[in-house]
Amino acid sequence: MNDLFQSLDLSKIFLYIPGILIFLVGSGQVKKWMRIRRKGACTYAEIIKCEHIVRKDSKDRNIYNYYDITAEYTNEDGHKEKLLIKSPTEYAKGQQARLYKGTKNEQPFLVEEQELLFNPFELLFGGALLILLAMEQNRNDETAAMVCLTLLLVGAGISLIINYVNLKKKHLVPIKAEVTDIYERQISKESKIIKGAKFTYYPIVQFMLDNKRHVRRCFINSSSKNSFKKGNRMTLYYDEKTKTVLENHARVGVLIGGIIVLCAGLLAGASLIAVGIA
Repeated sequence: MNDLFQSLDLSKIFLYIPGILIFLVGSGQVKKWMRIRRKGACTYAEIIKCEHIVRKDSKDRNIYNYYDITAEYTNEDGHKEKLLIKSPTEYAKGQQARLYKGTKNEQPFLVEEQELLFNPFELLFGGALLILLAMEQNRNDETAAMVCLTLLLVGAGISLIINYVNLKKKHLVPIKAEVTDIYERQISKESKIIKGAKFTYYPIVQFMLDNKRHVRRCFINSSSKNSFKKGNRMTLYYDEKTKTVLENHARVGVLIGGIIVLCAGLLAGASLIAVGIA
């Protein structure tokens, strides 16, 4: 048994962890992406009611913090239907929201558009490459490991550049929003090991669009309660073509980062070719 533990190199096992985590996140996002885009899976619903539900324990710690949403939509037969949905995001009465209707085995939910640096398929592919990279490193195959690293860097660089270009082409319209509340989400409870409960804080903002009041919980967040304050101003970005509101616009930093990562990948590839020729 001792010989078994001595032969087991934990450092080699840890090399797989980043790739496995990214692969699992990517696979979950791909599954959700495919569900939402299934024909007839989504429709638009009107928010009829939005009630904030907060429950705390005896030490004033959050147990539940969400919104009970009543949404009304028109089904395939042309009849009005109402659904009760639990959501982490606040919505204004009368606001239009994209609704995933769900199936017999799935609960309906309101679809929140979120701009990501890497799309689900890129995360899936990147996670797989990281796993292969770890495997080749553990096998001491430097050539195969360099190939994986080159593909990973080139792919990440191209993805970041494409992300910038796609957002740049949208010609997003800036919208002024005001922080009206702070949504706190408890991510861990106090225990003998962890001192104090841990929370993540999200700003809830209000803005006007098409002469209607809209409310949304932002995706940006912080572990510090003082990062967002009521009354602070934020800038959101409206895509008139897709009728969606985004939190980020085309950032030059993303473009520069993409170019740097791409160049690093190309240099890695060039060195690989040079070694092969030599």
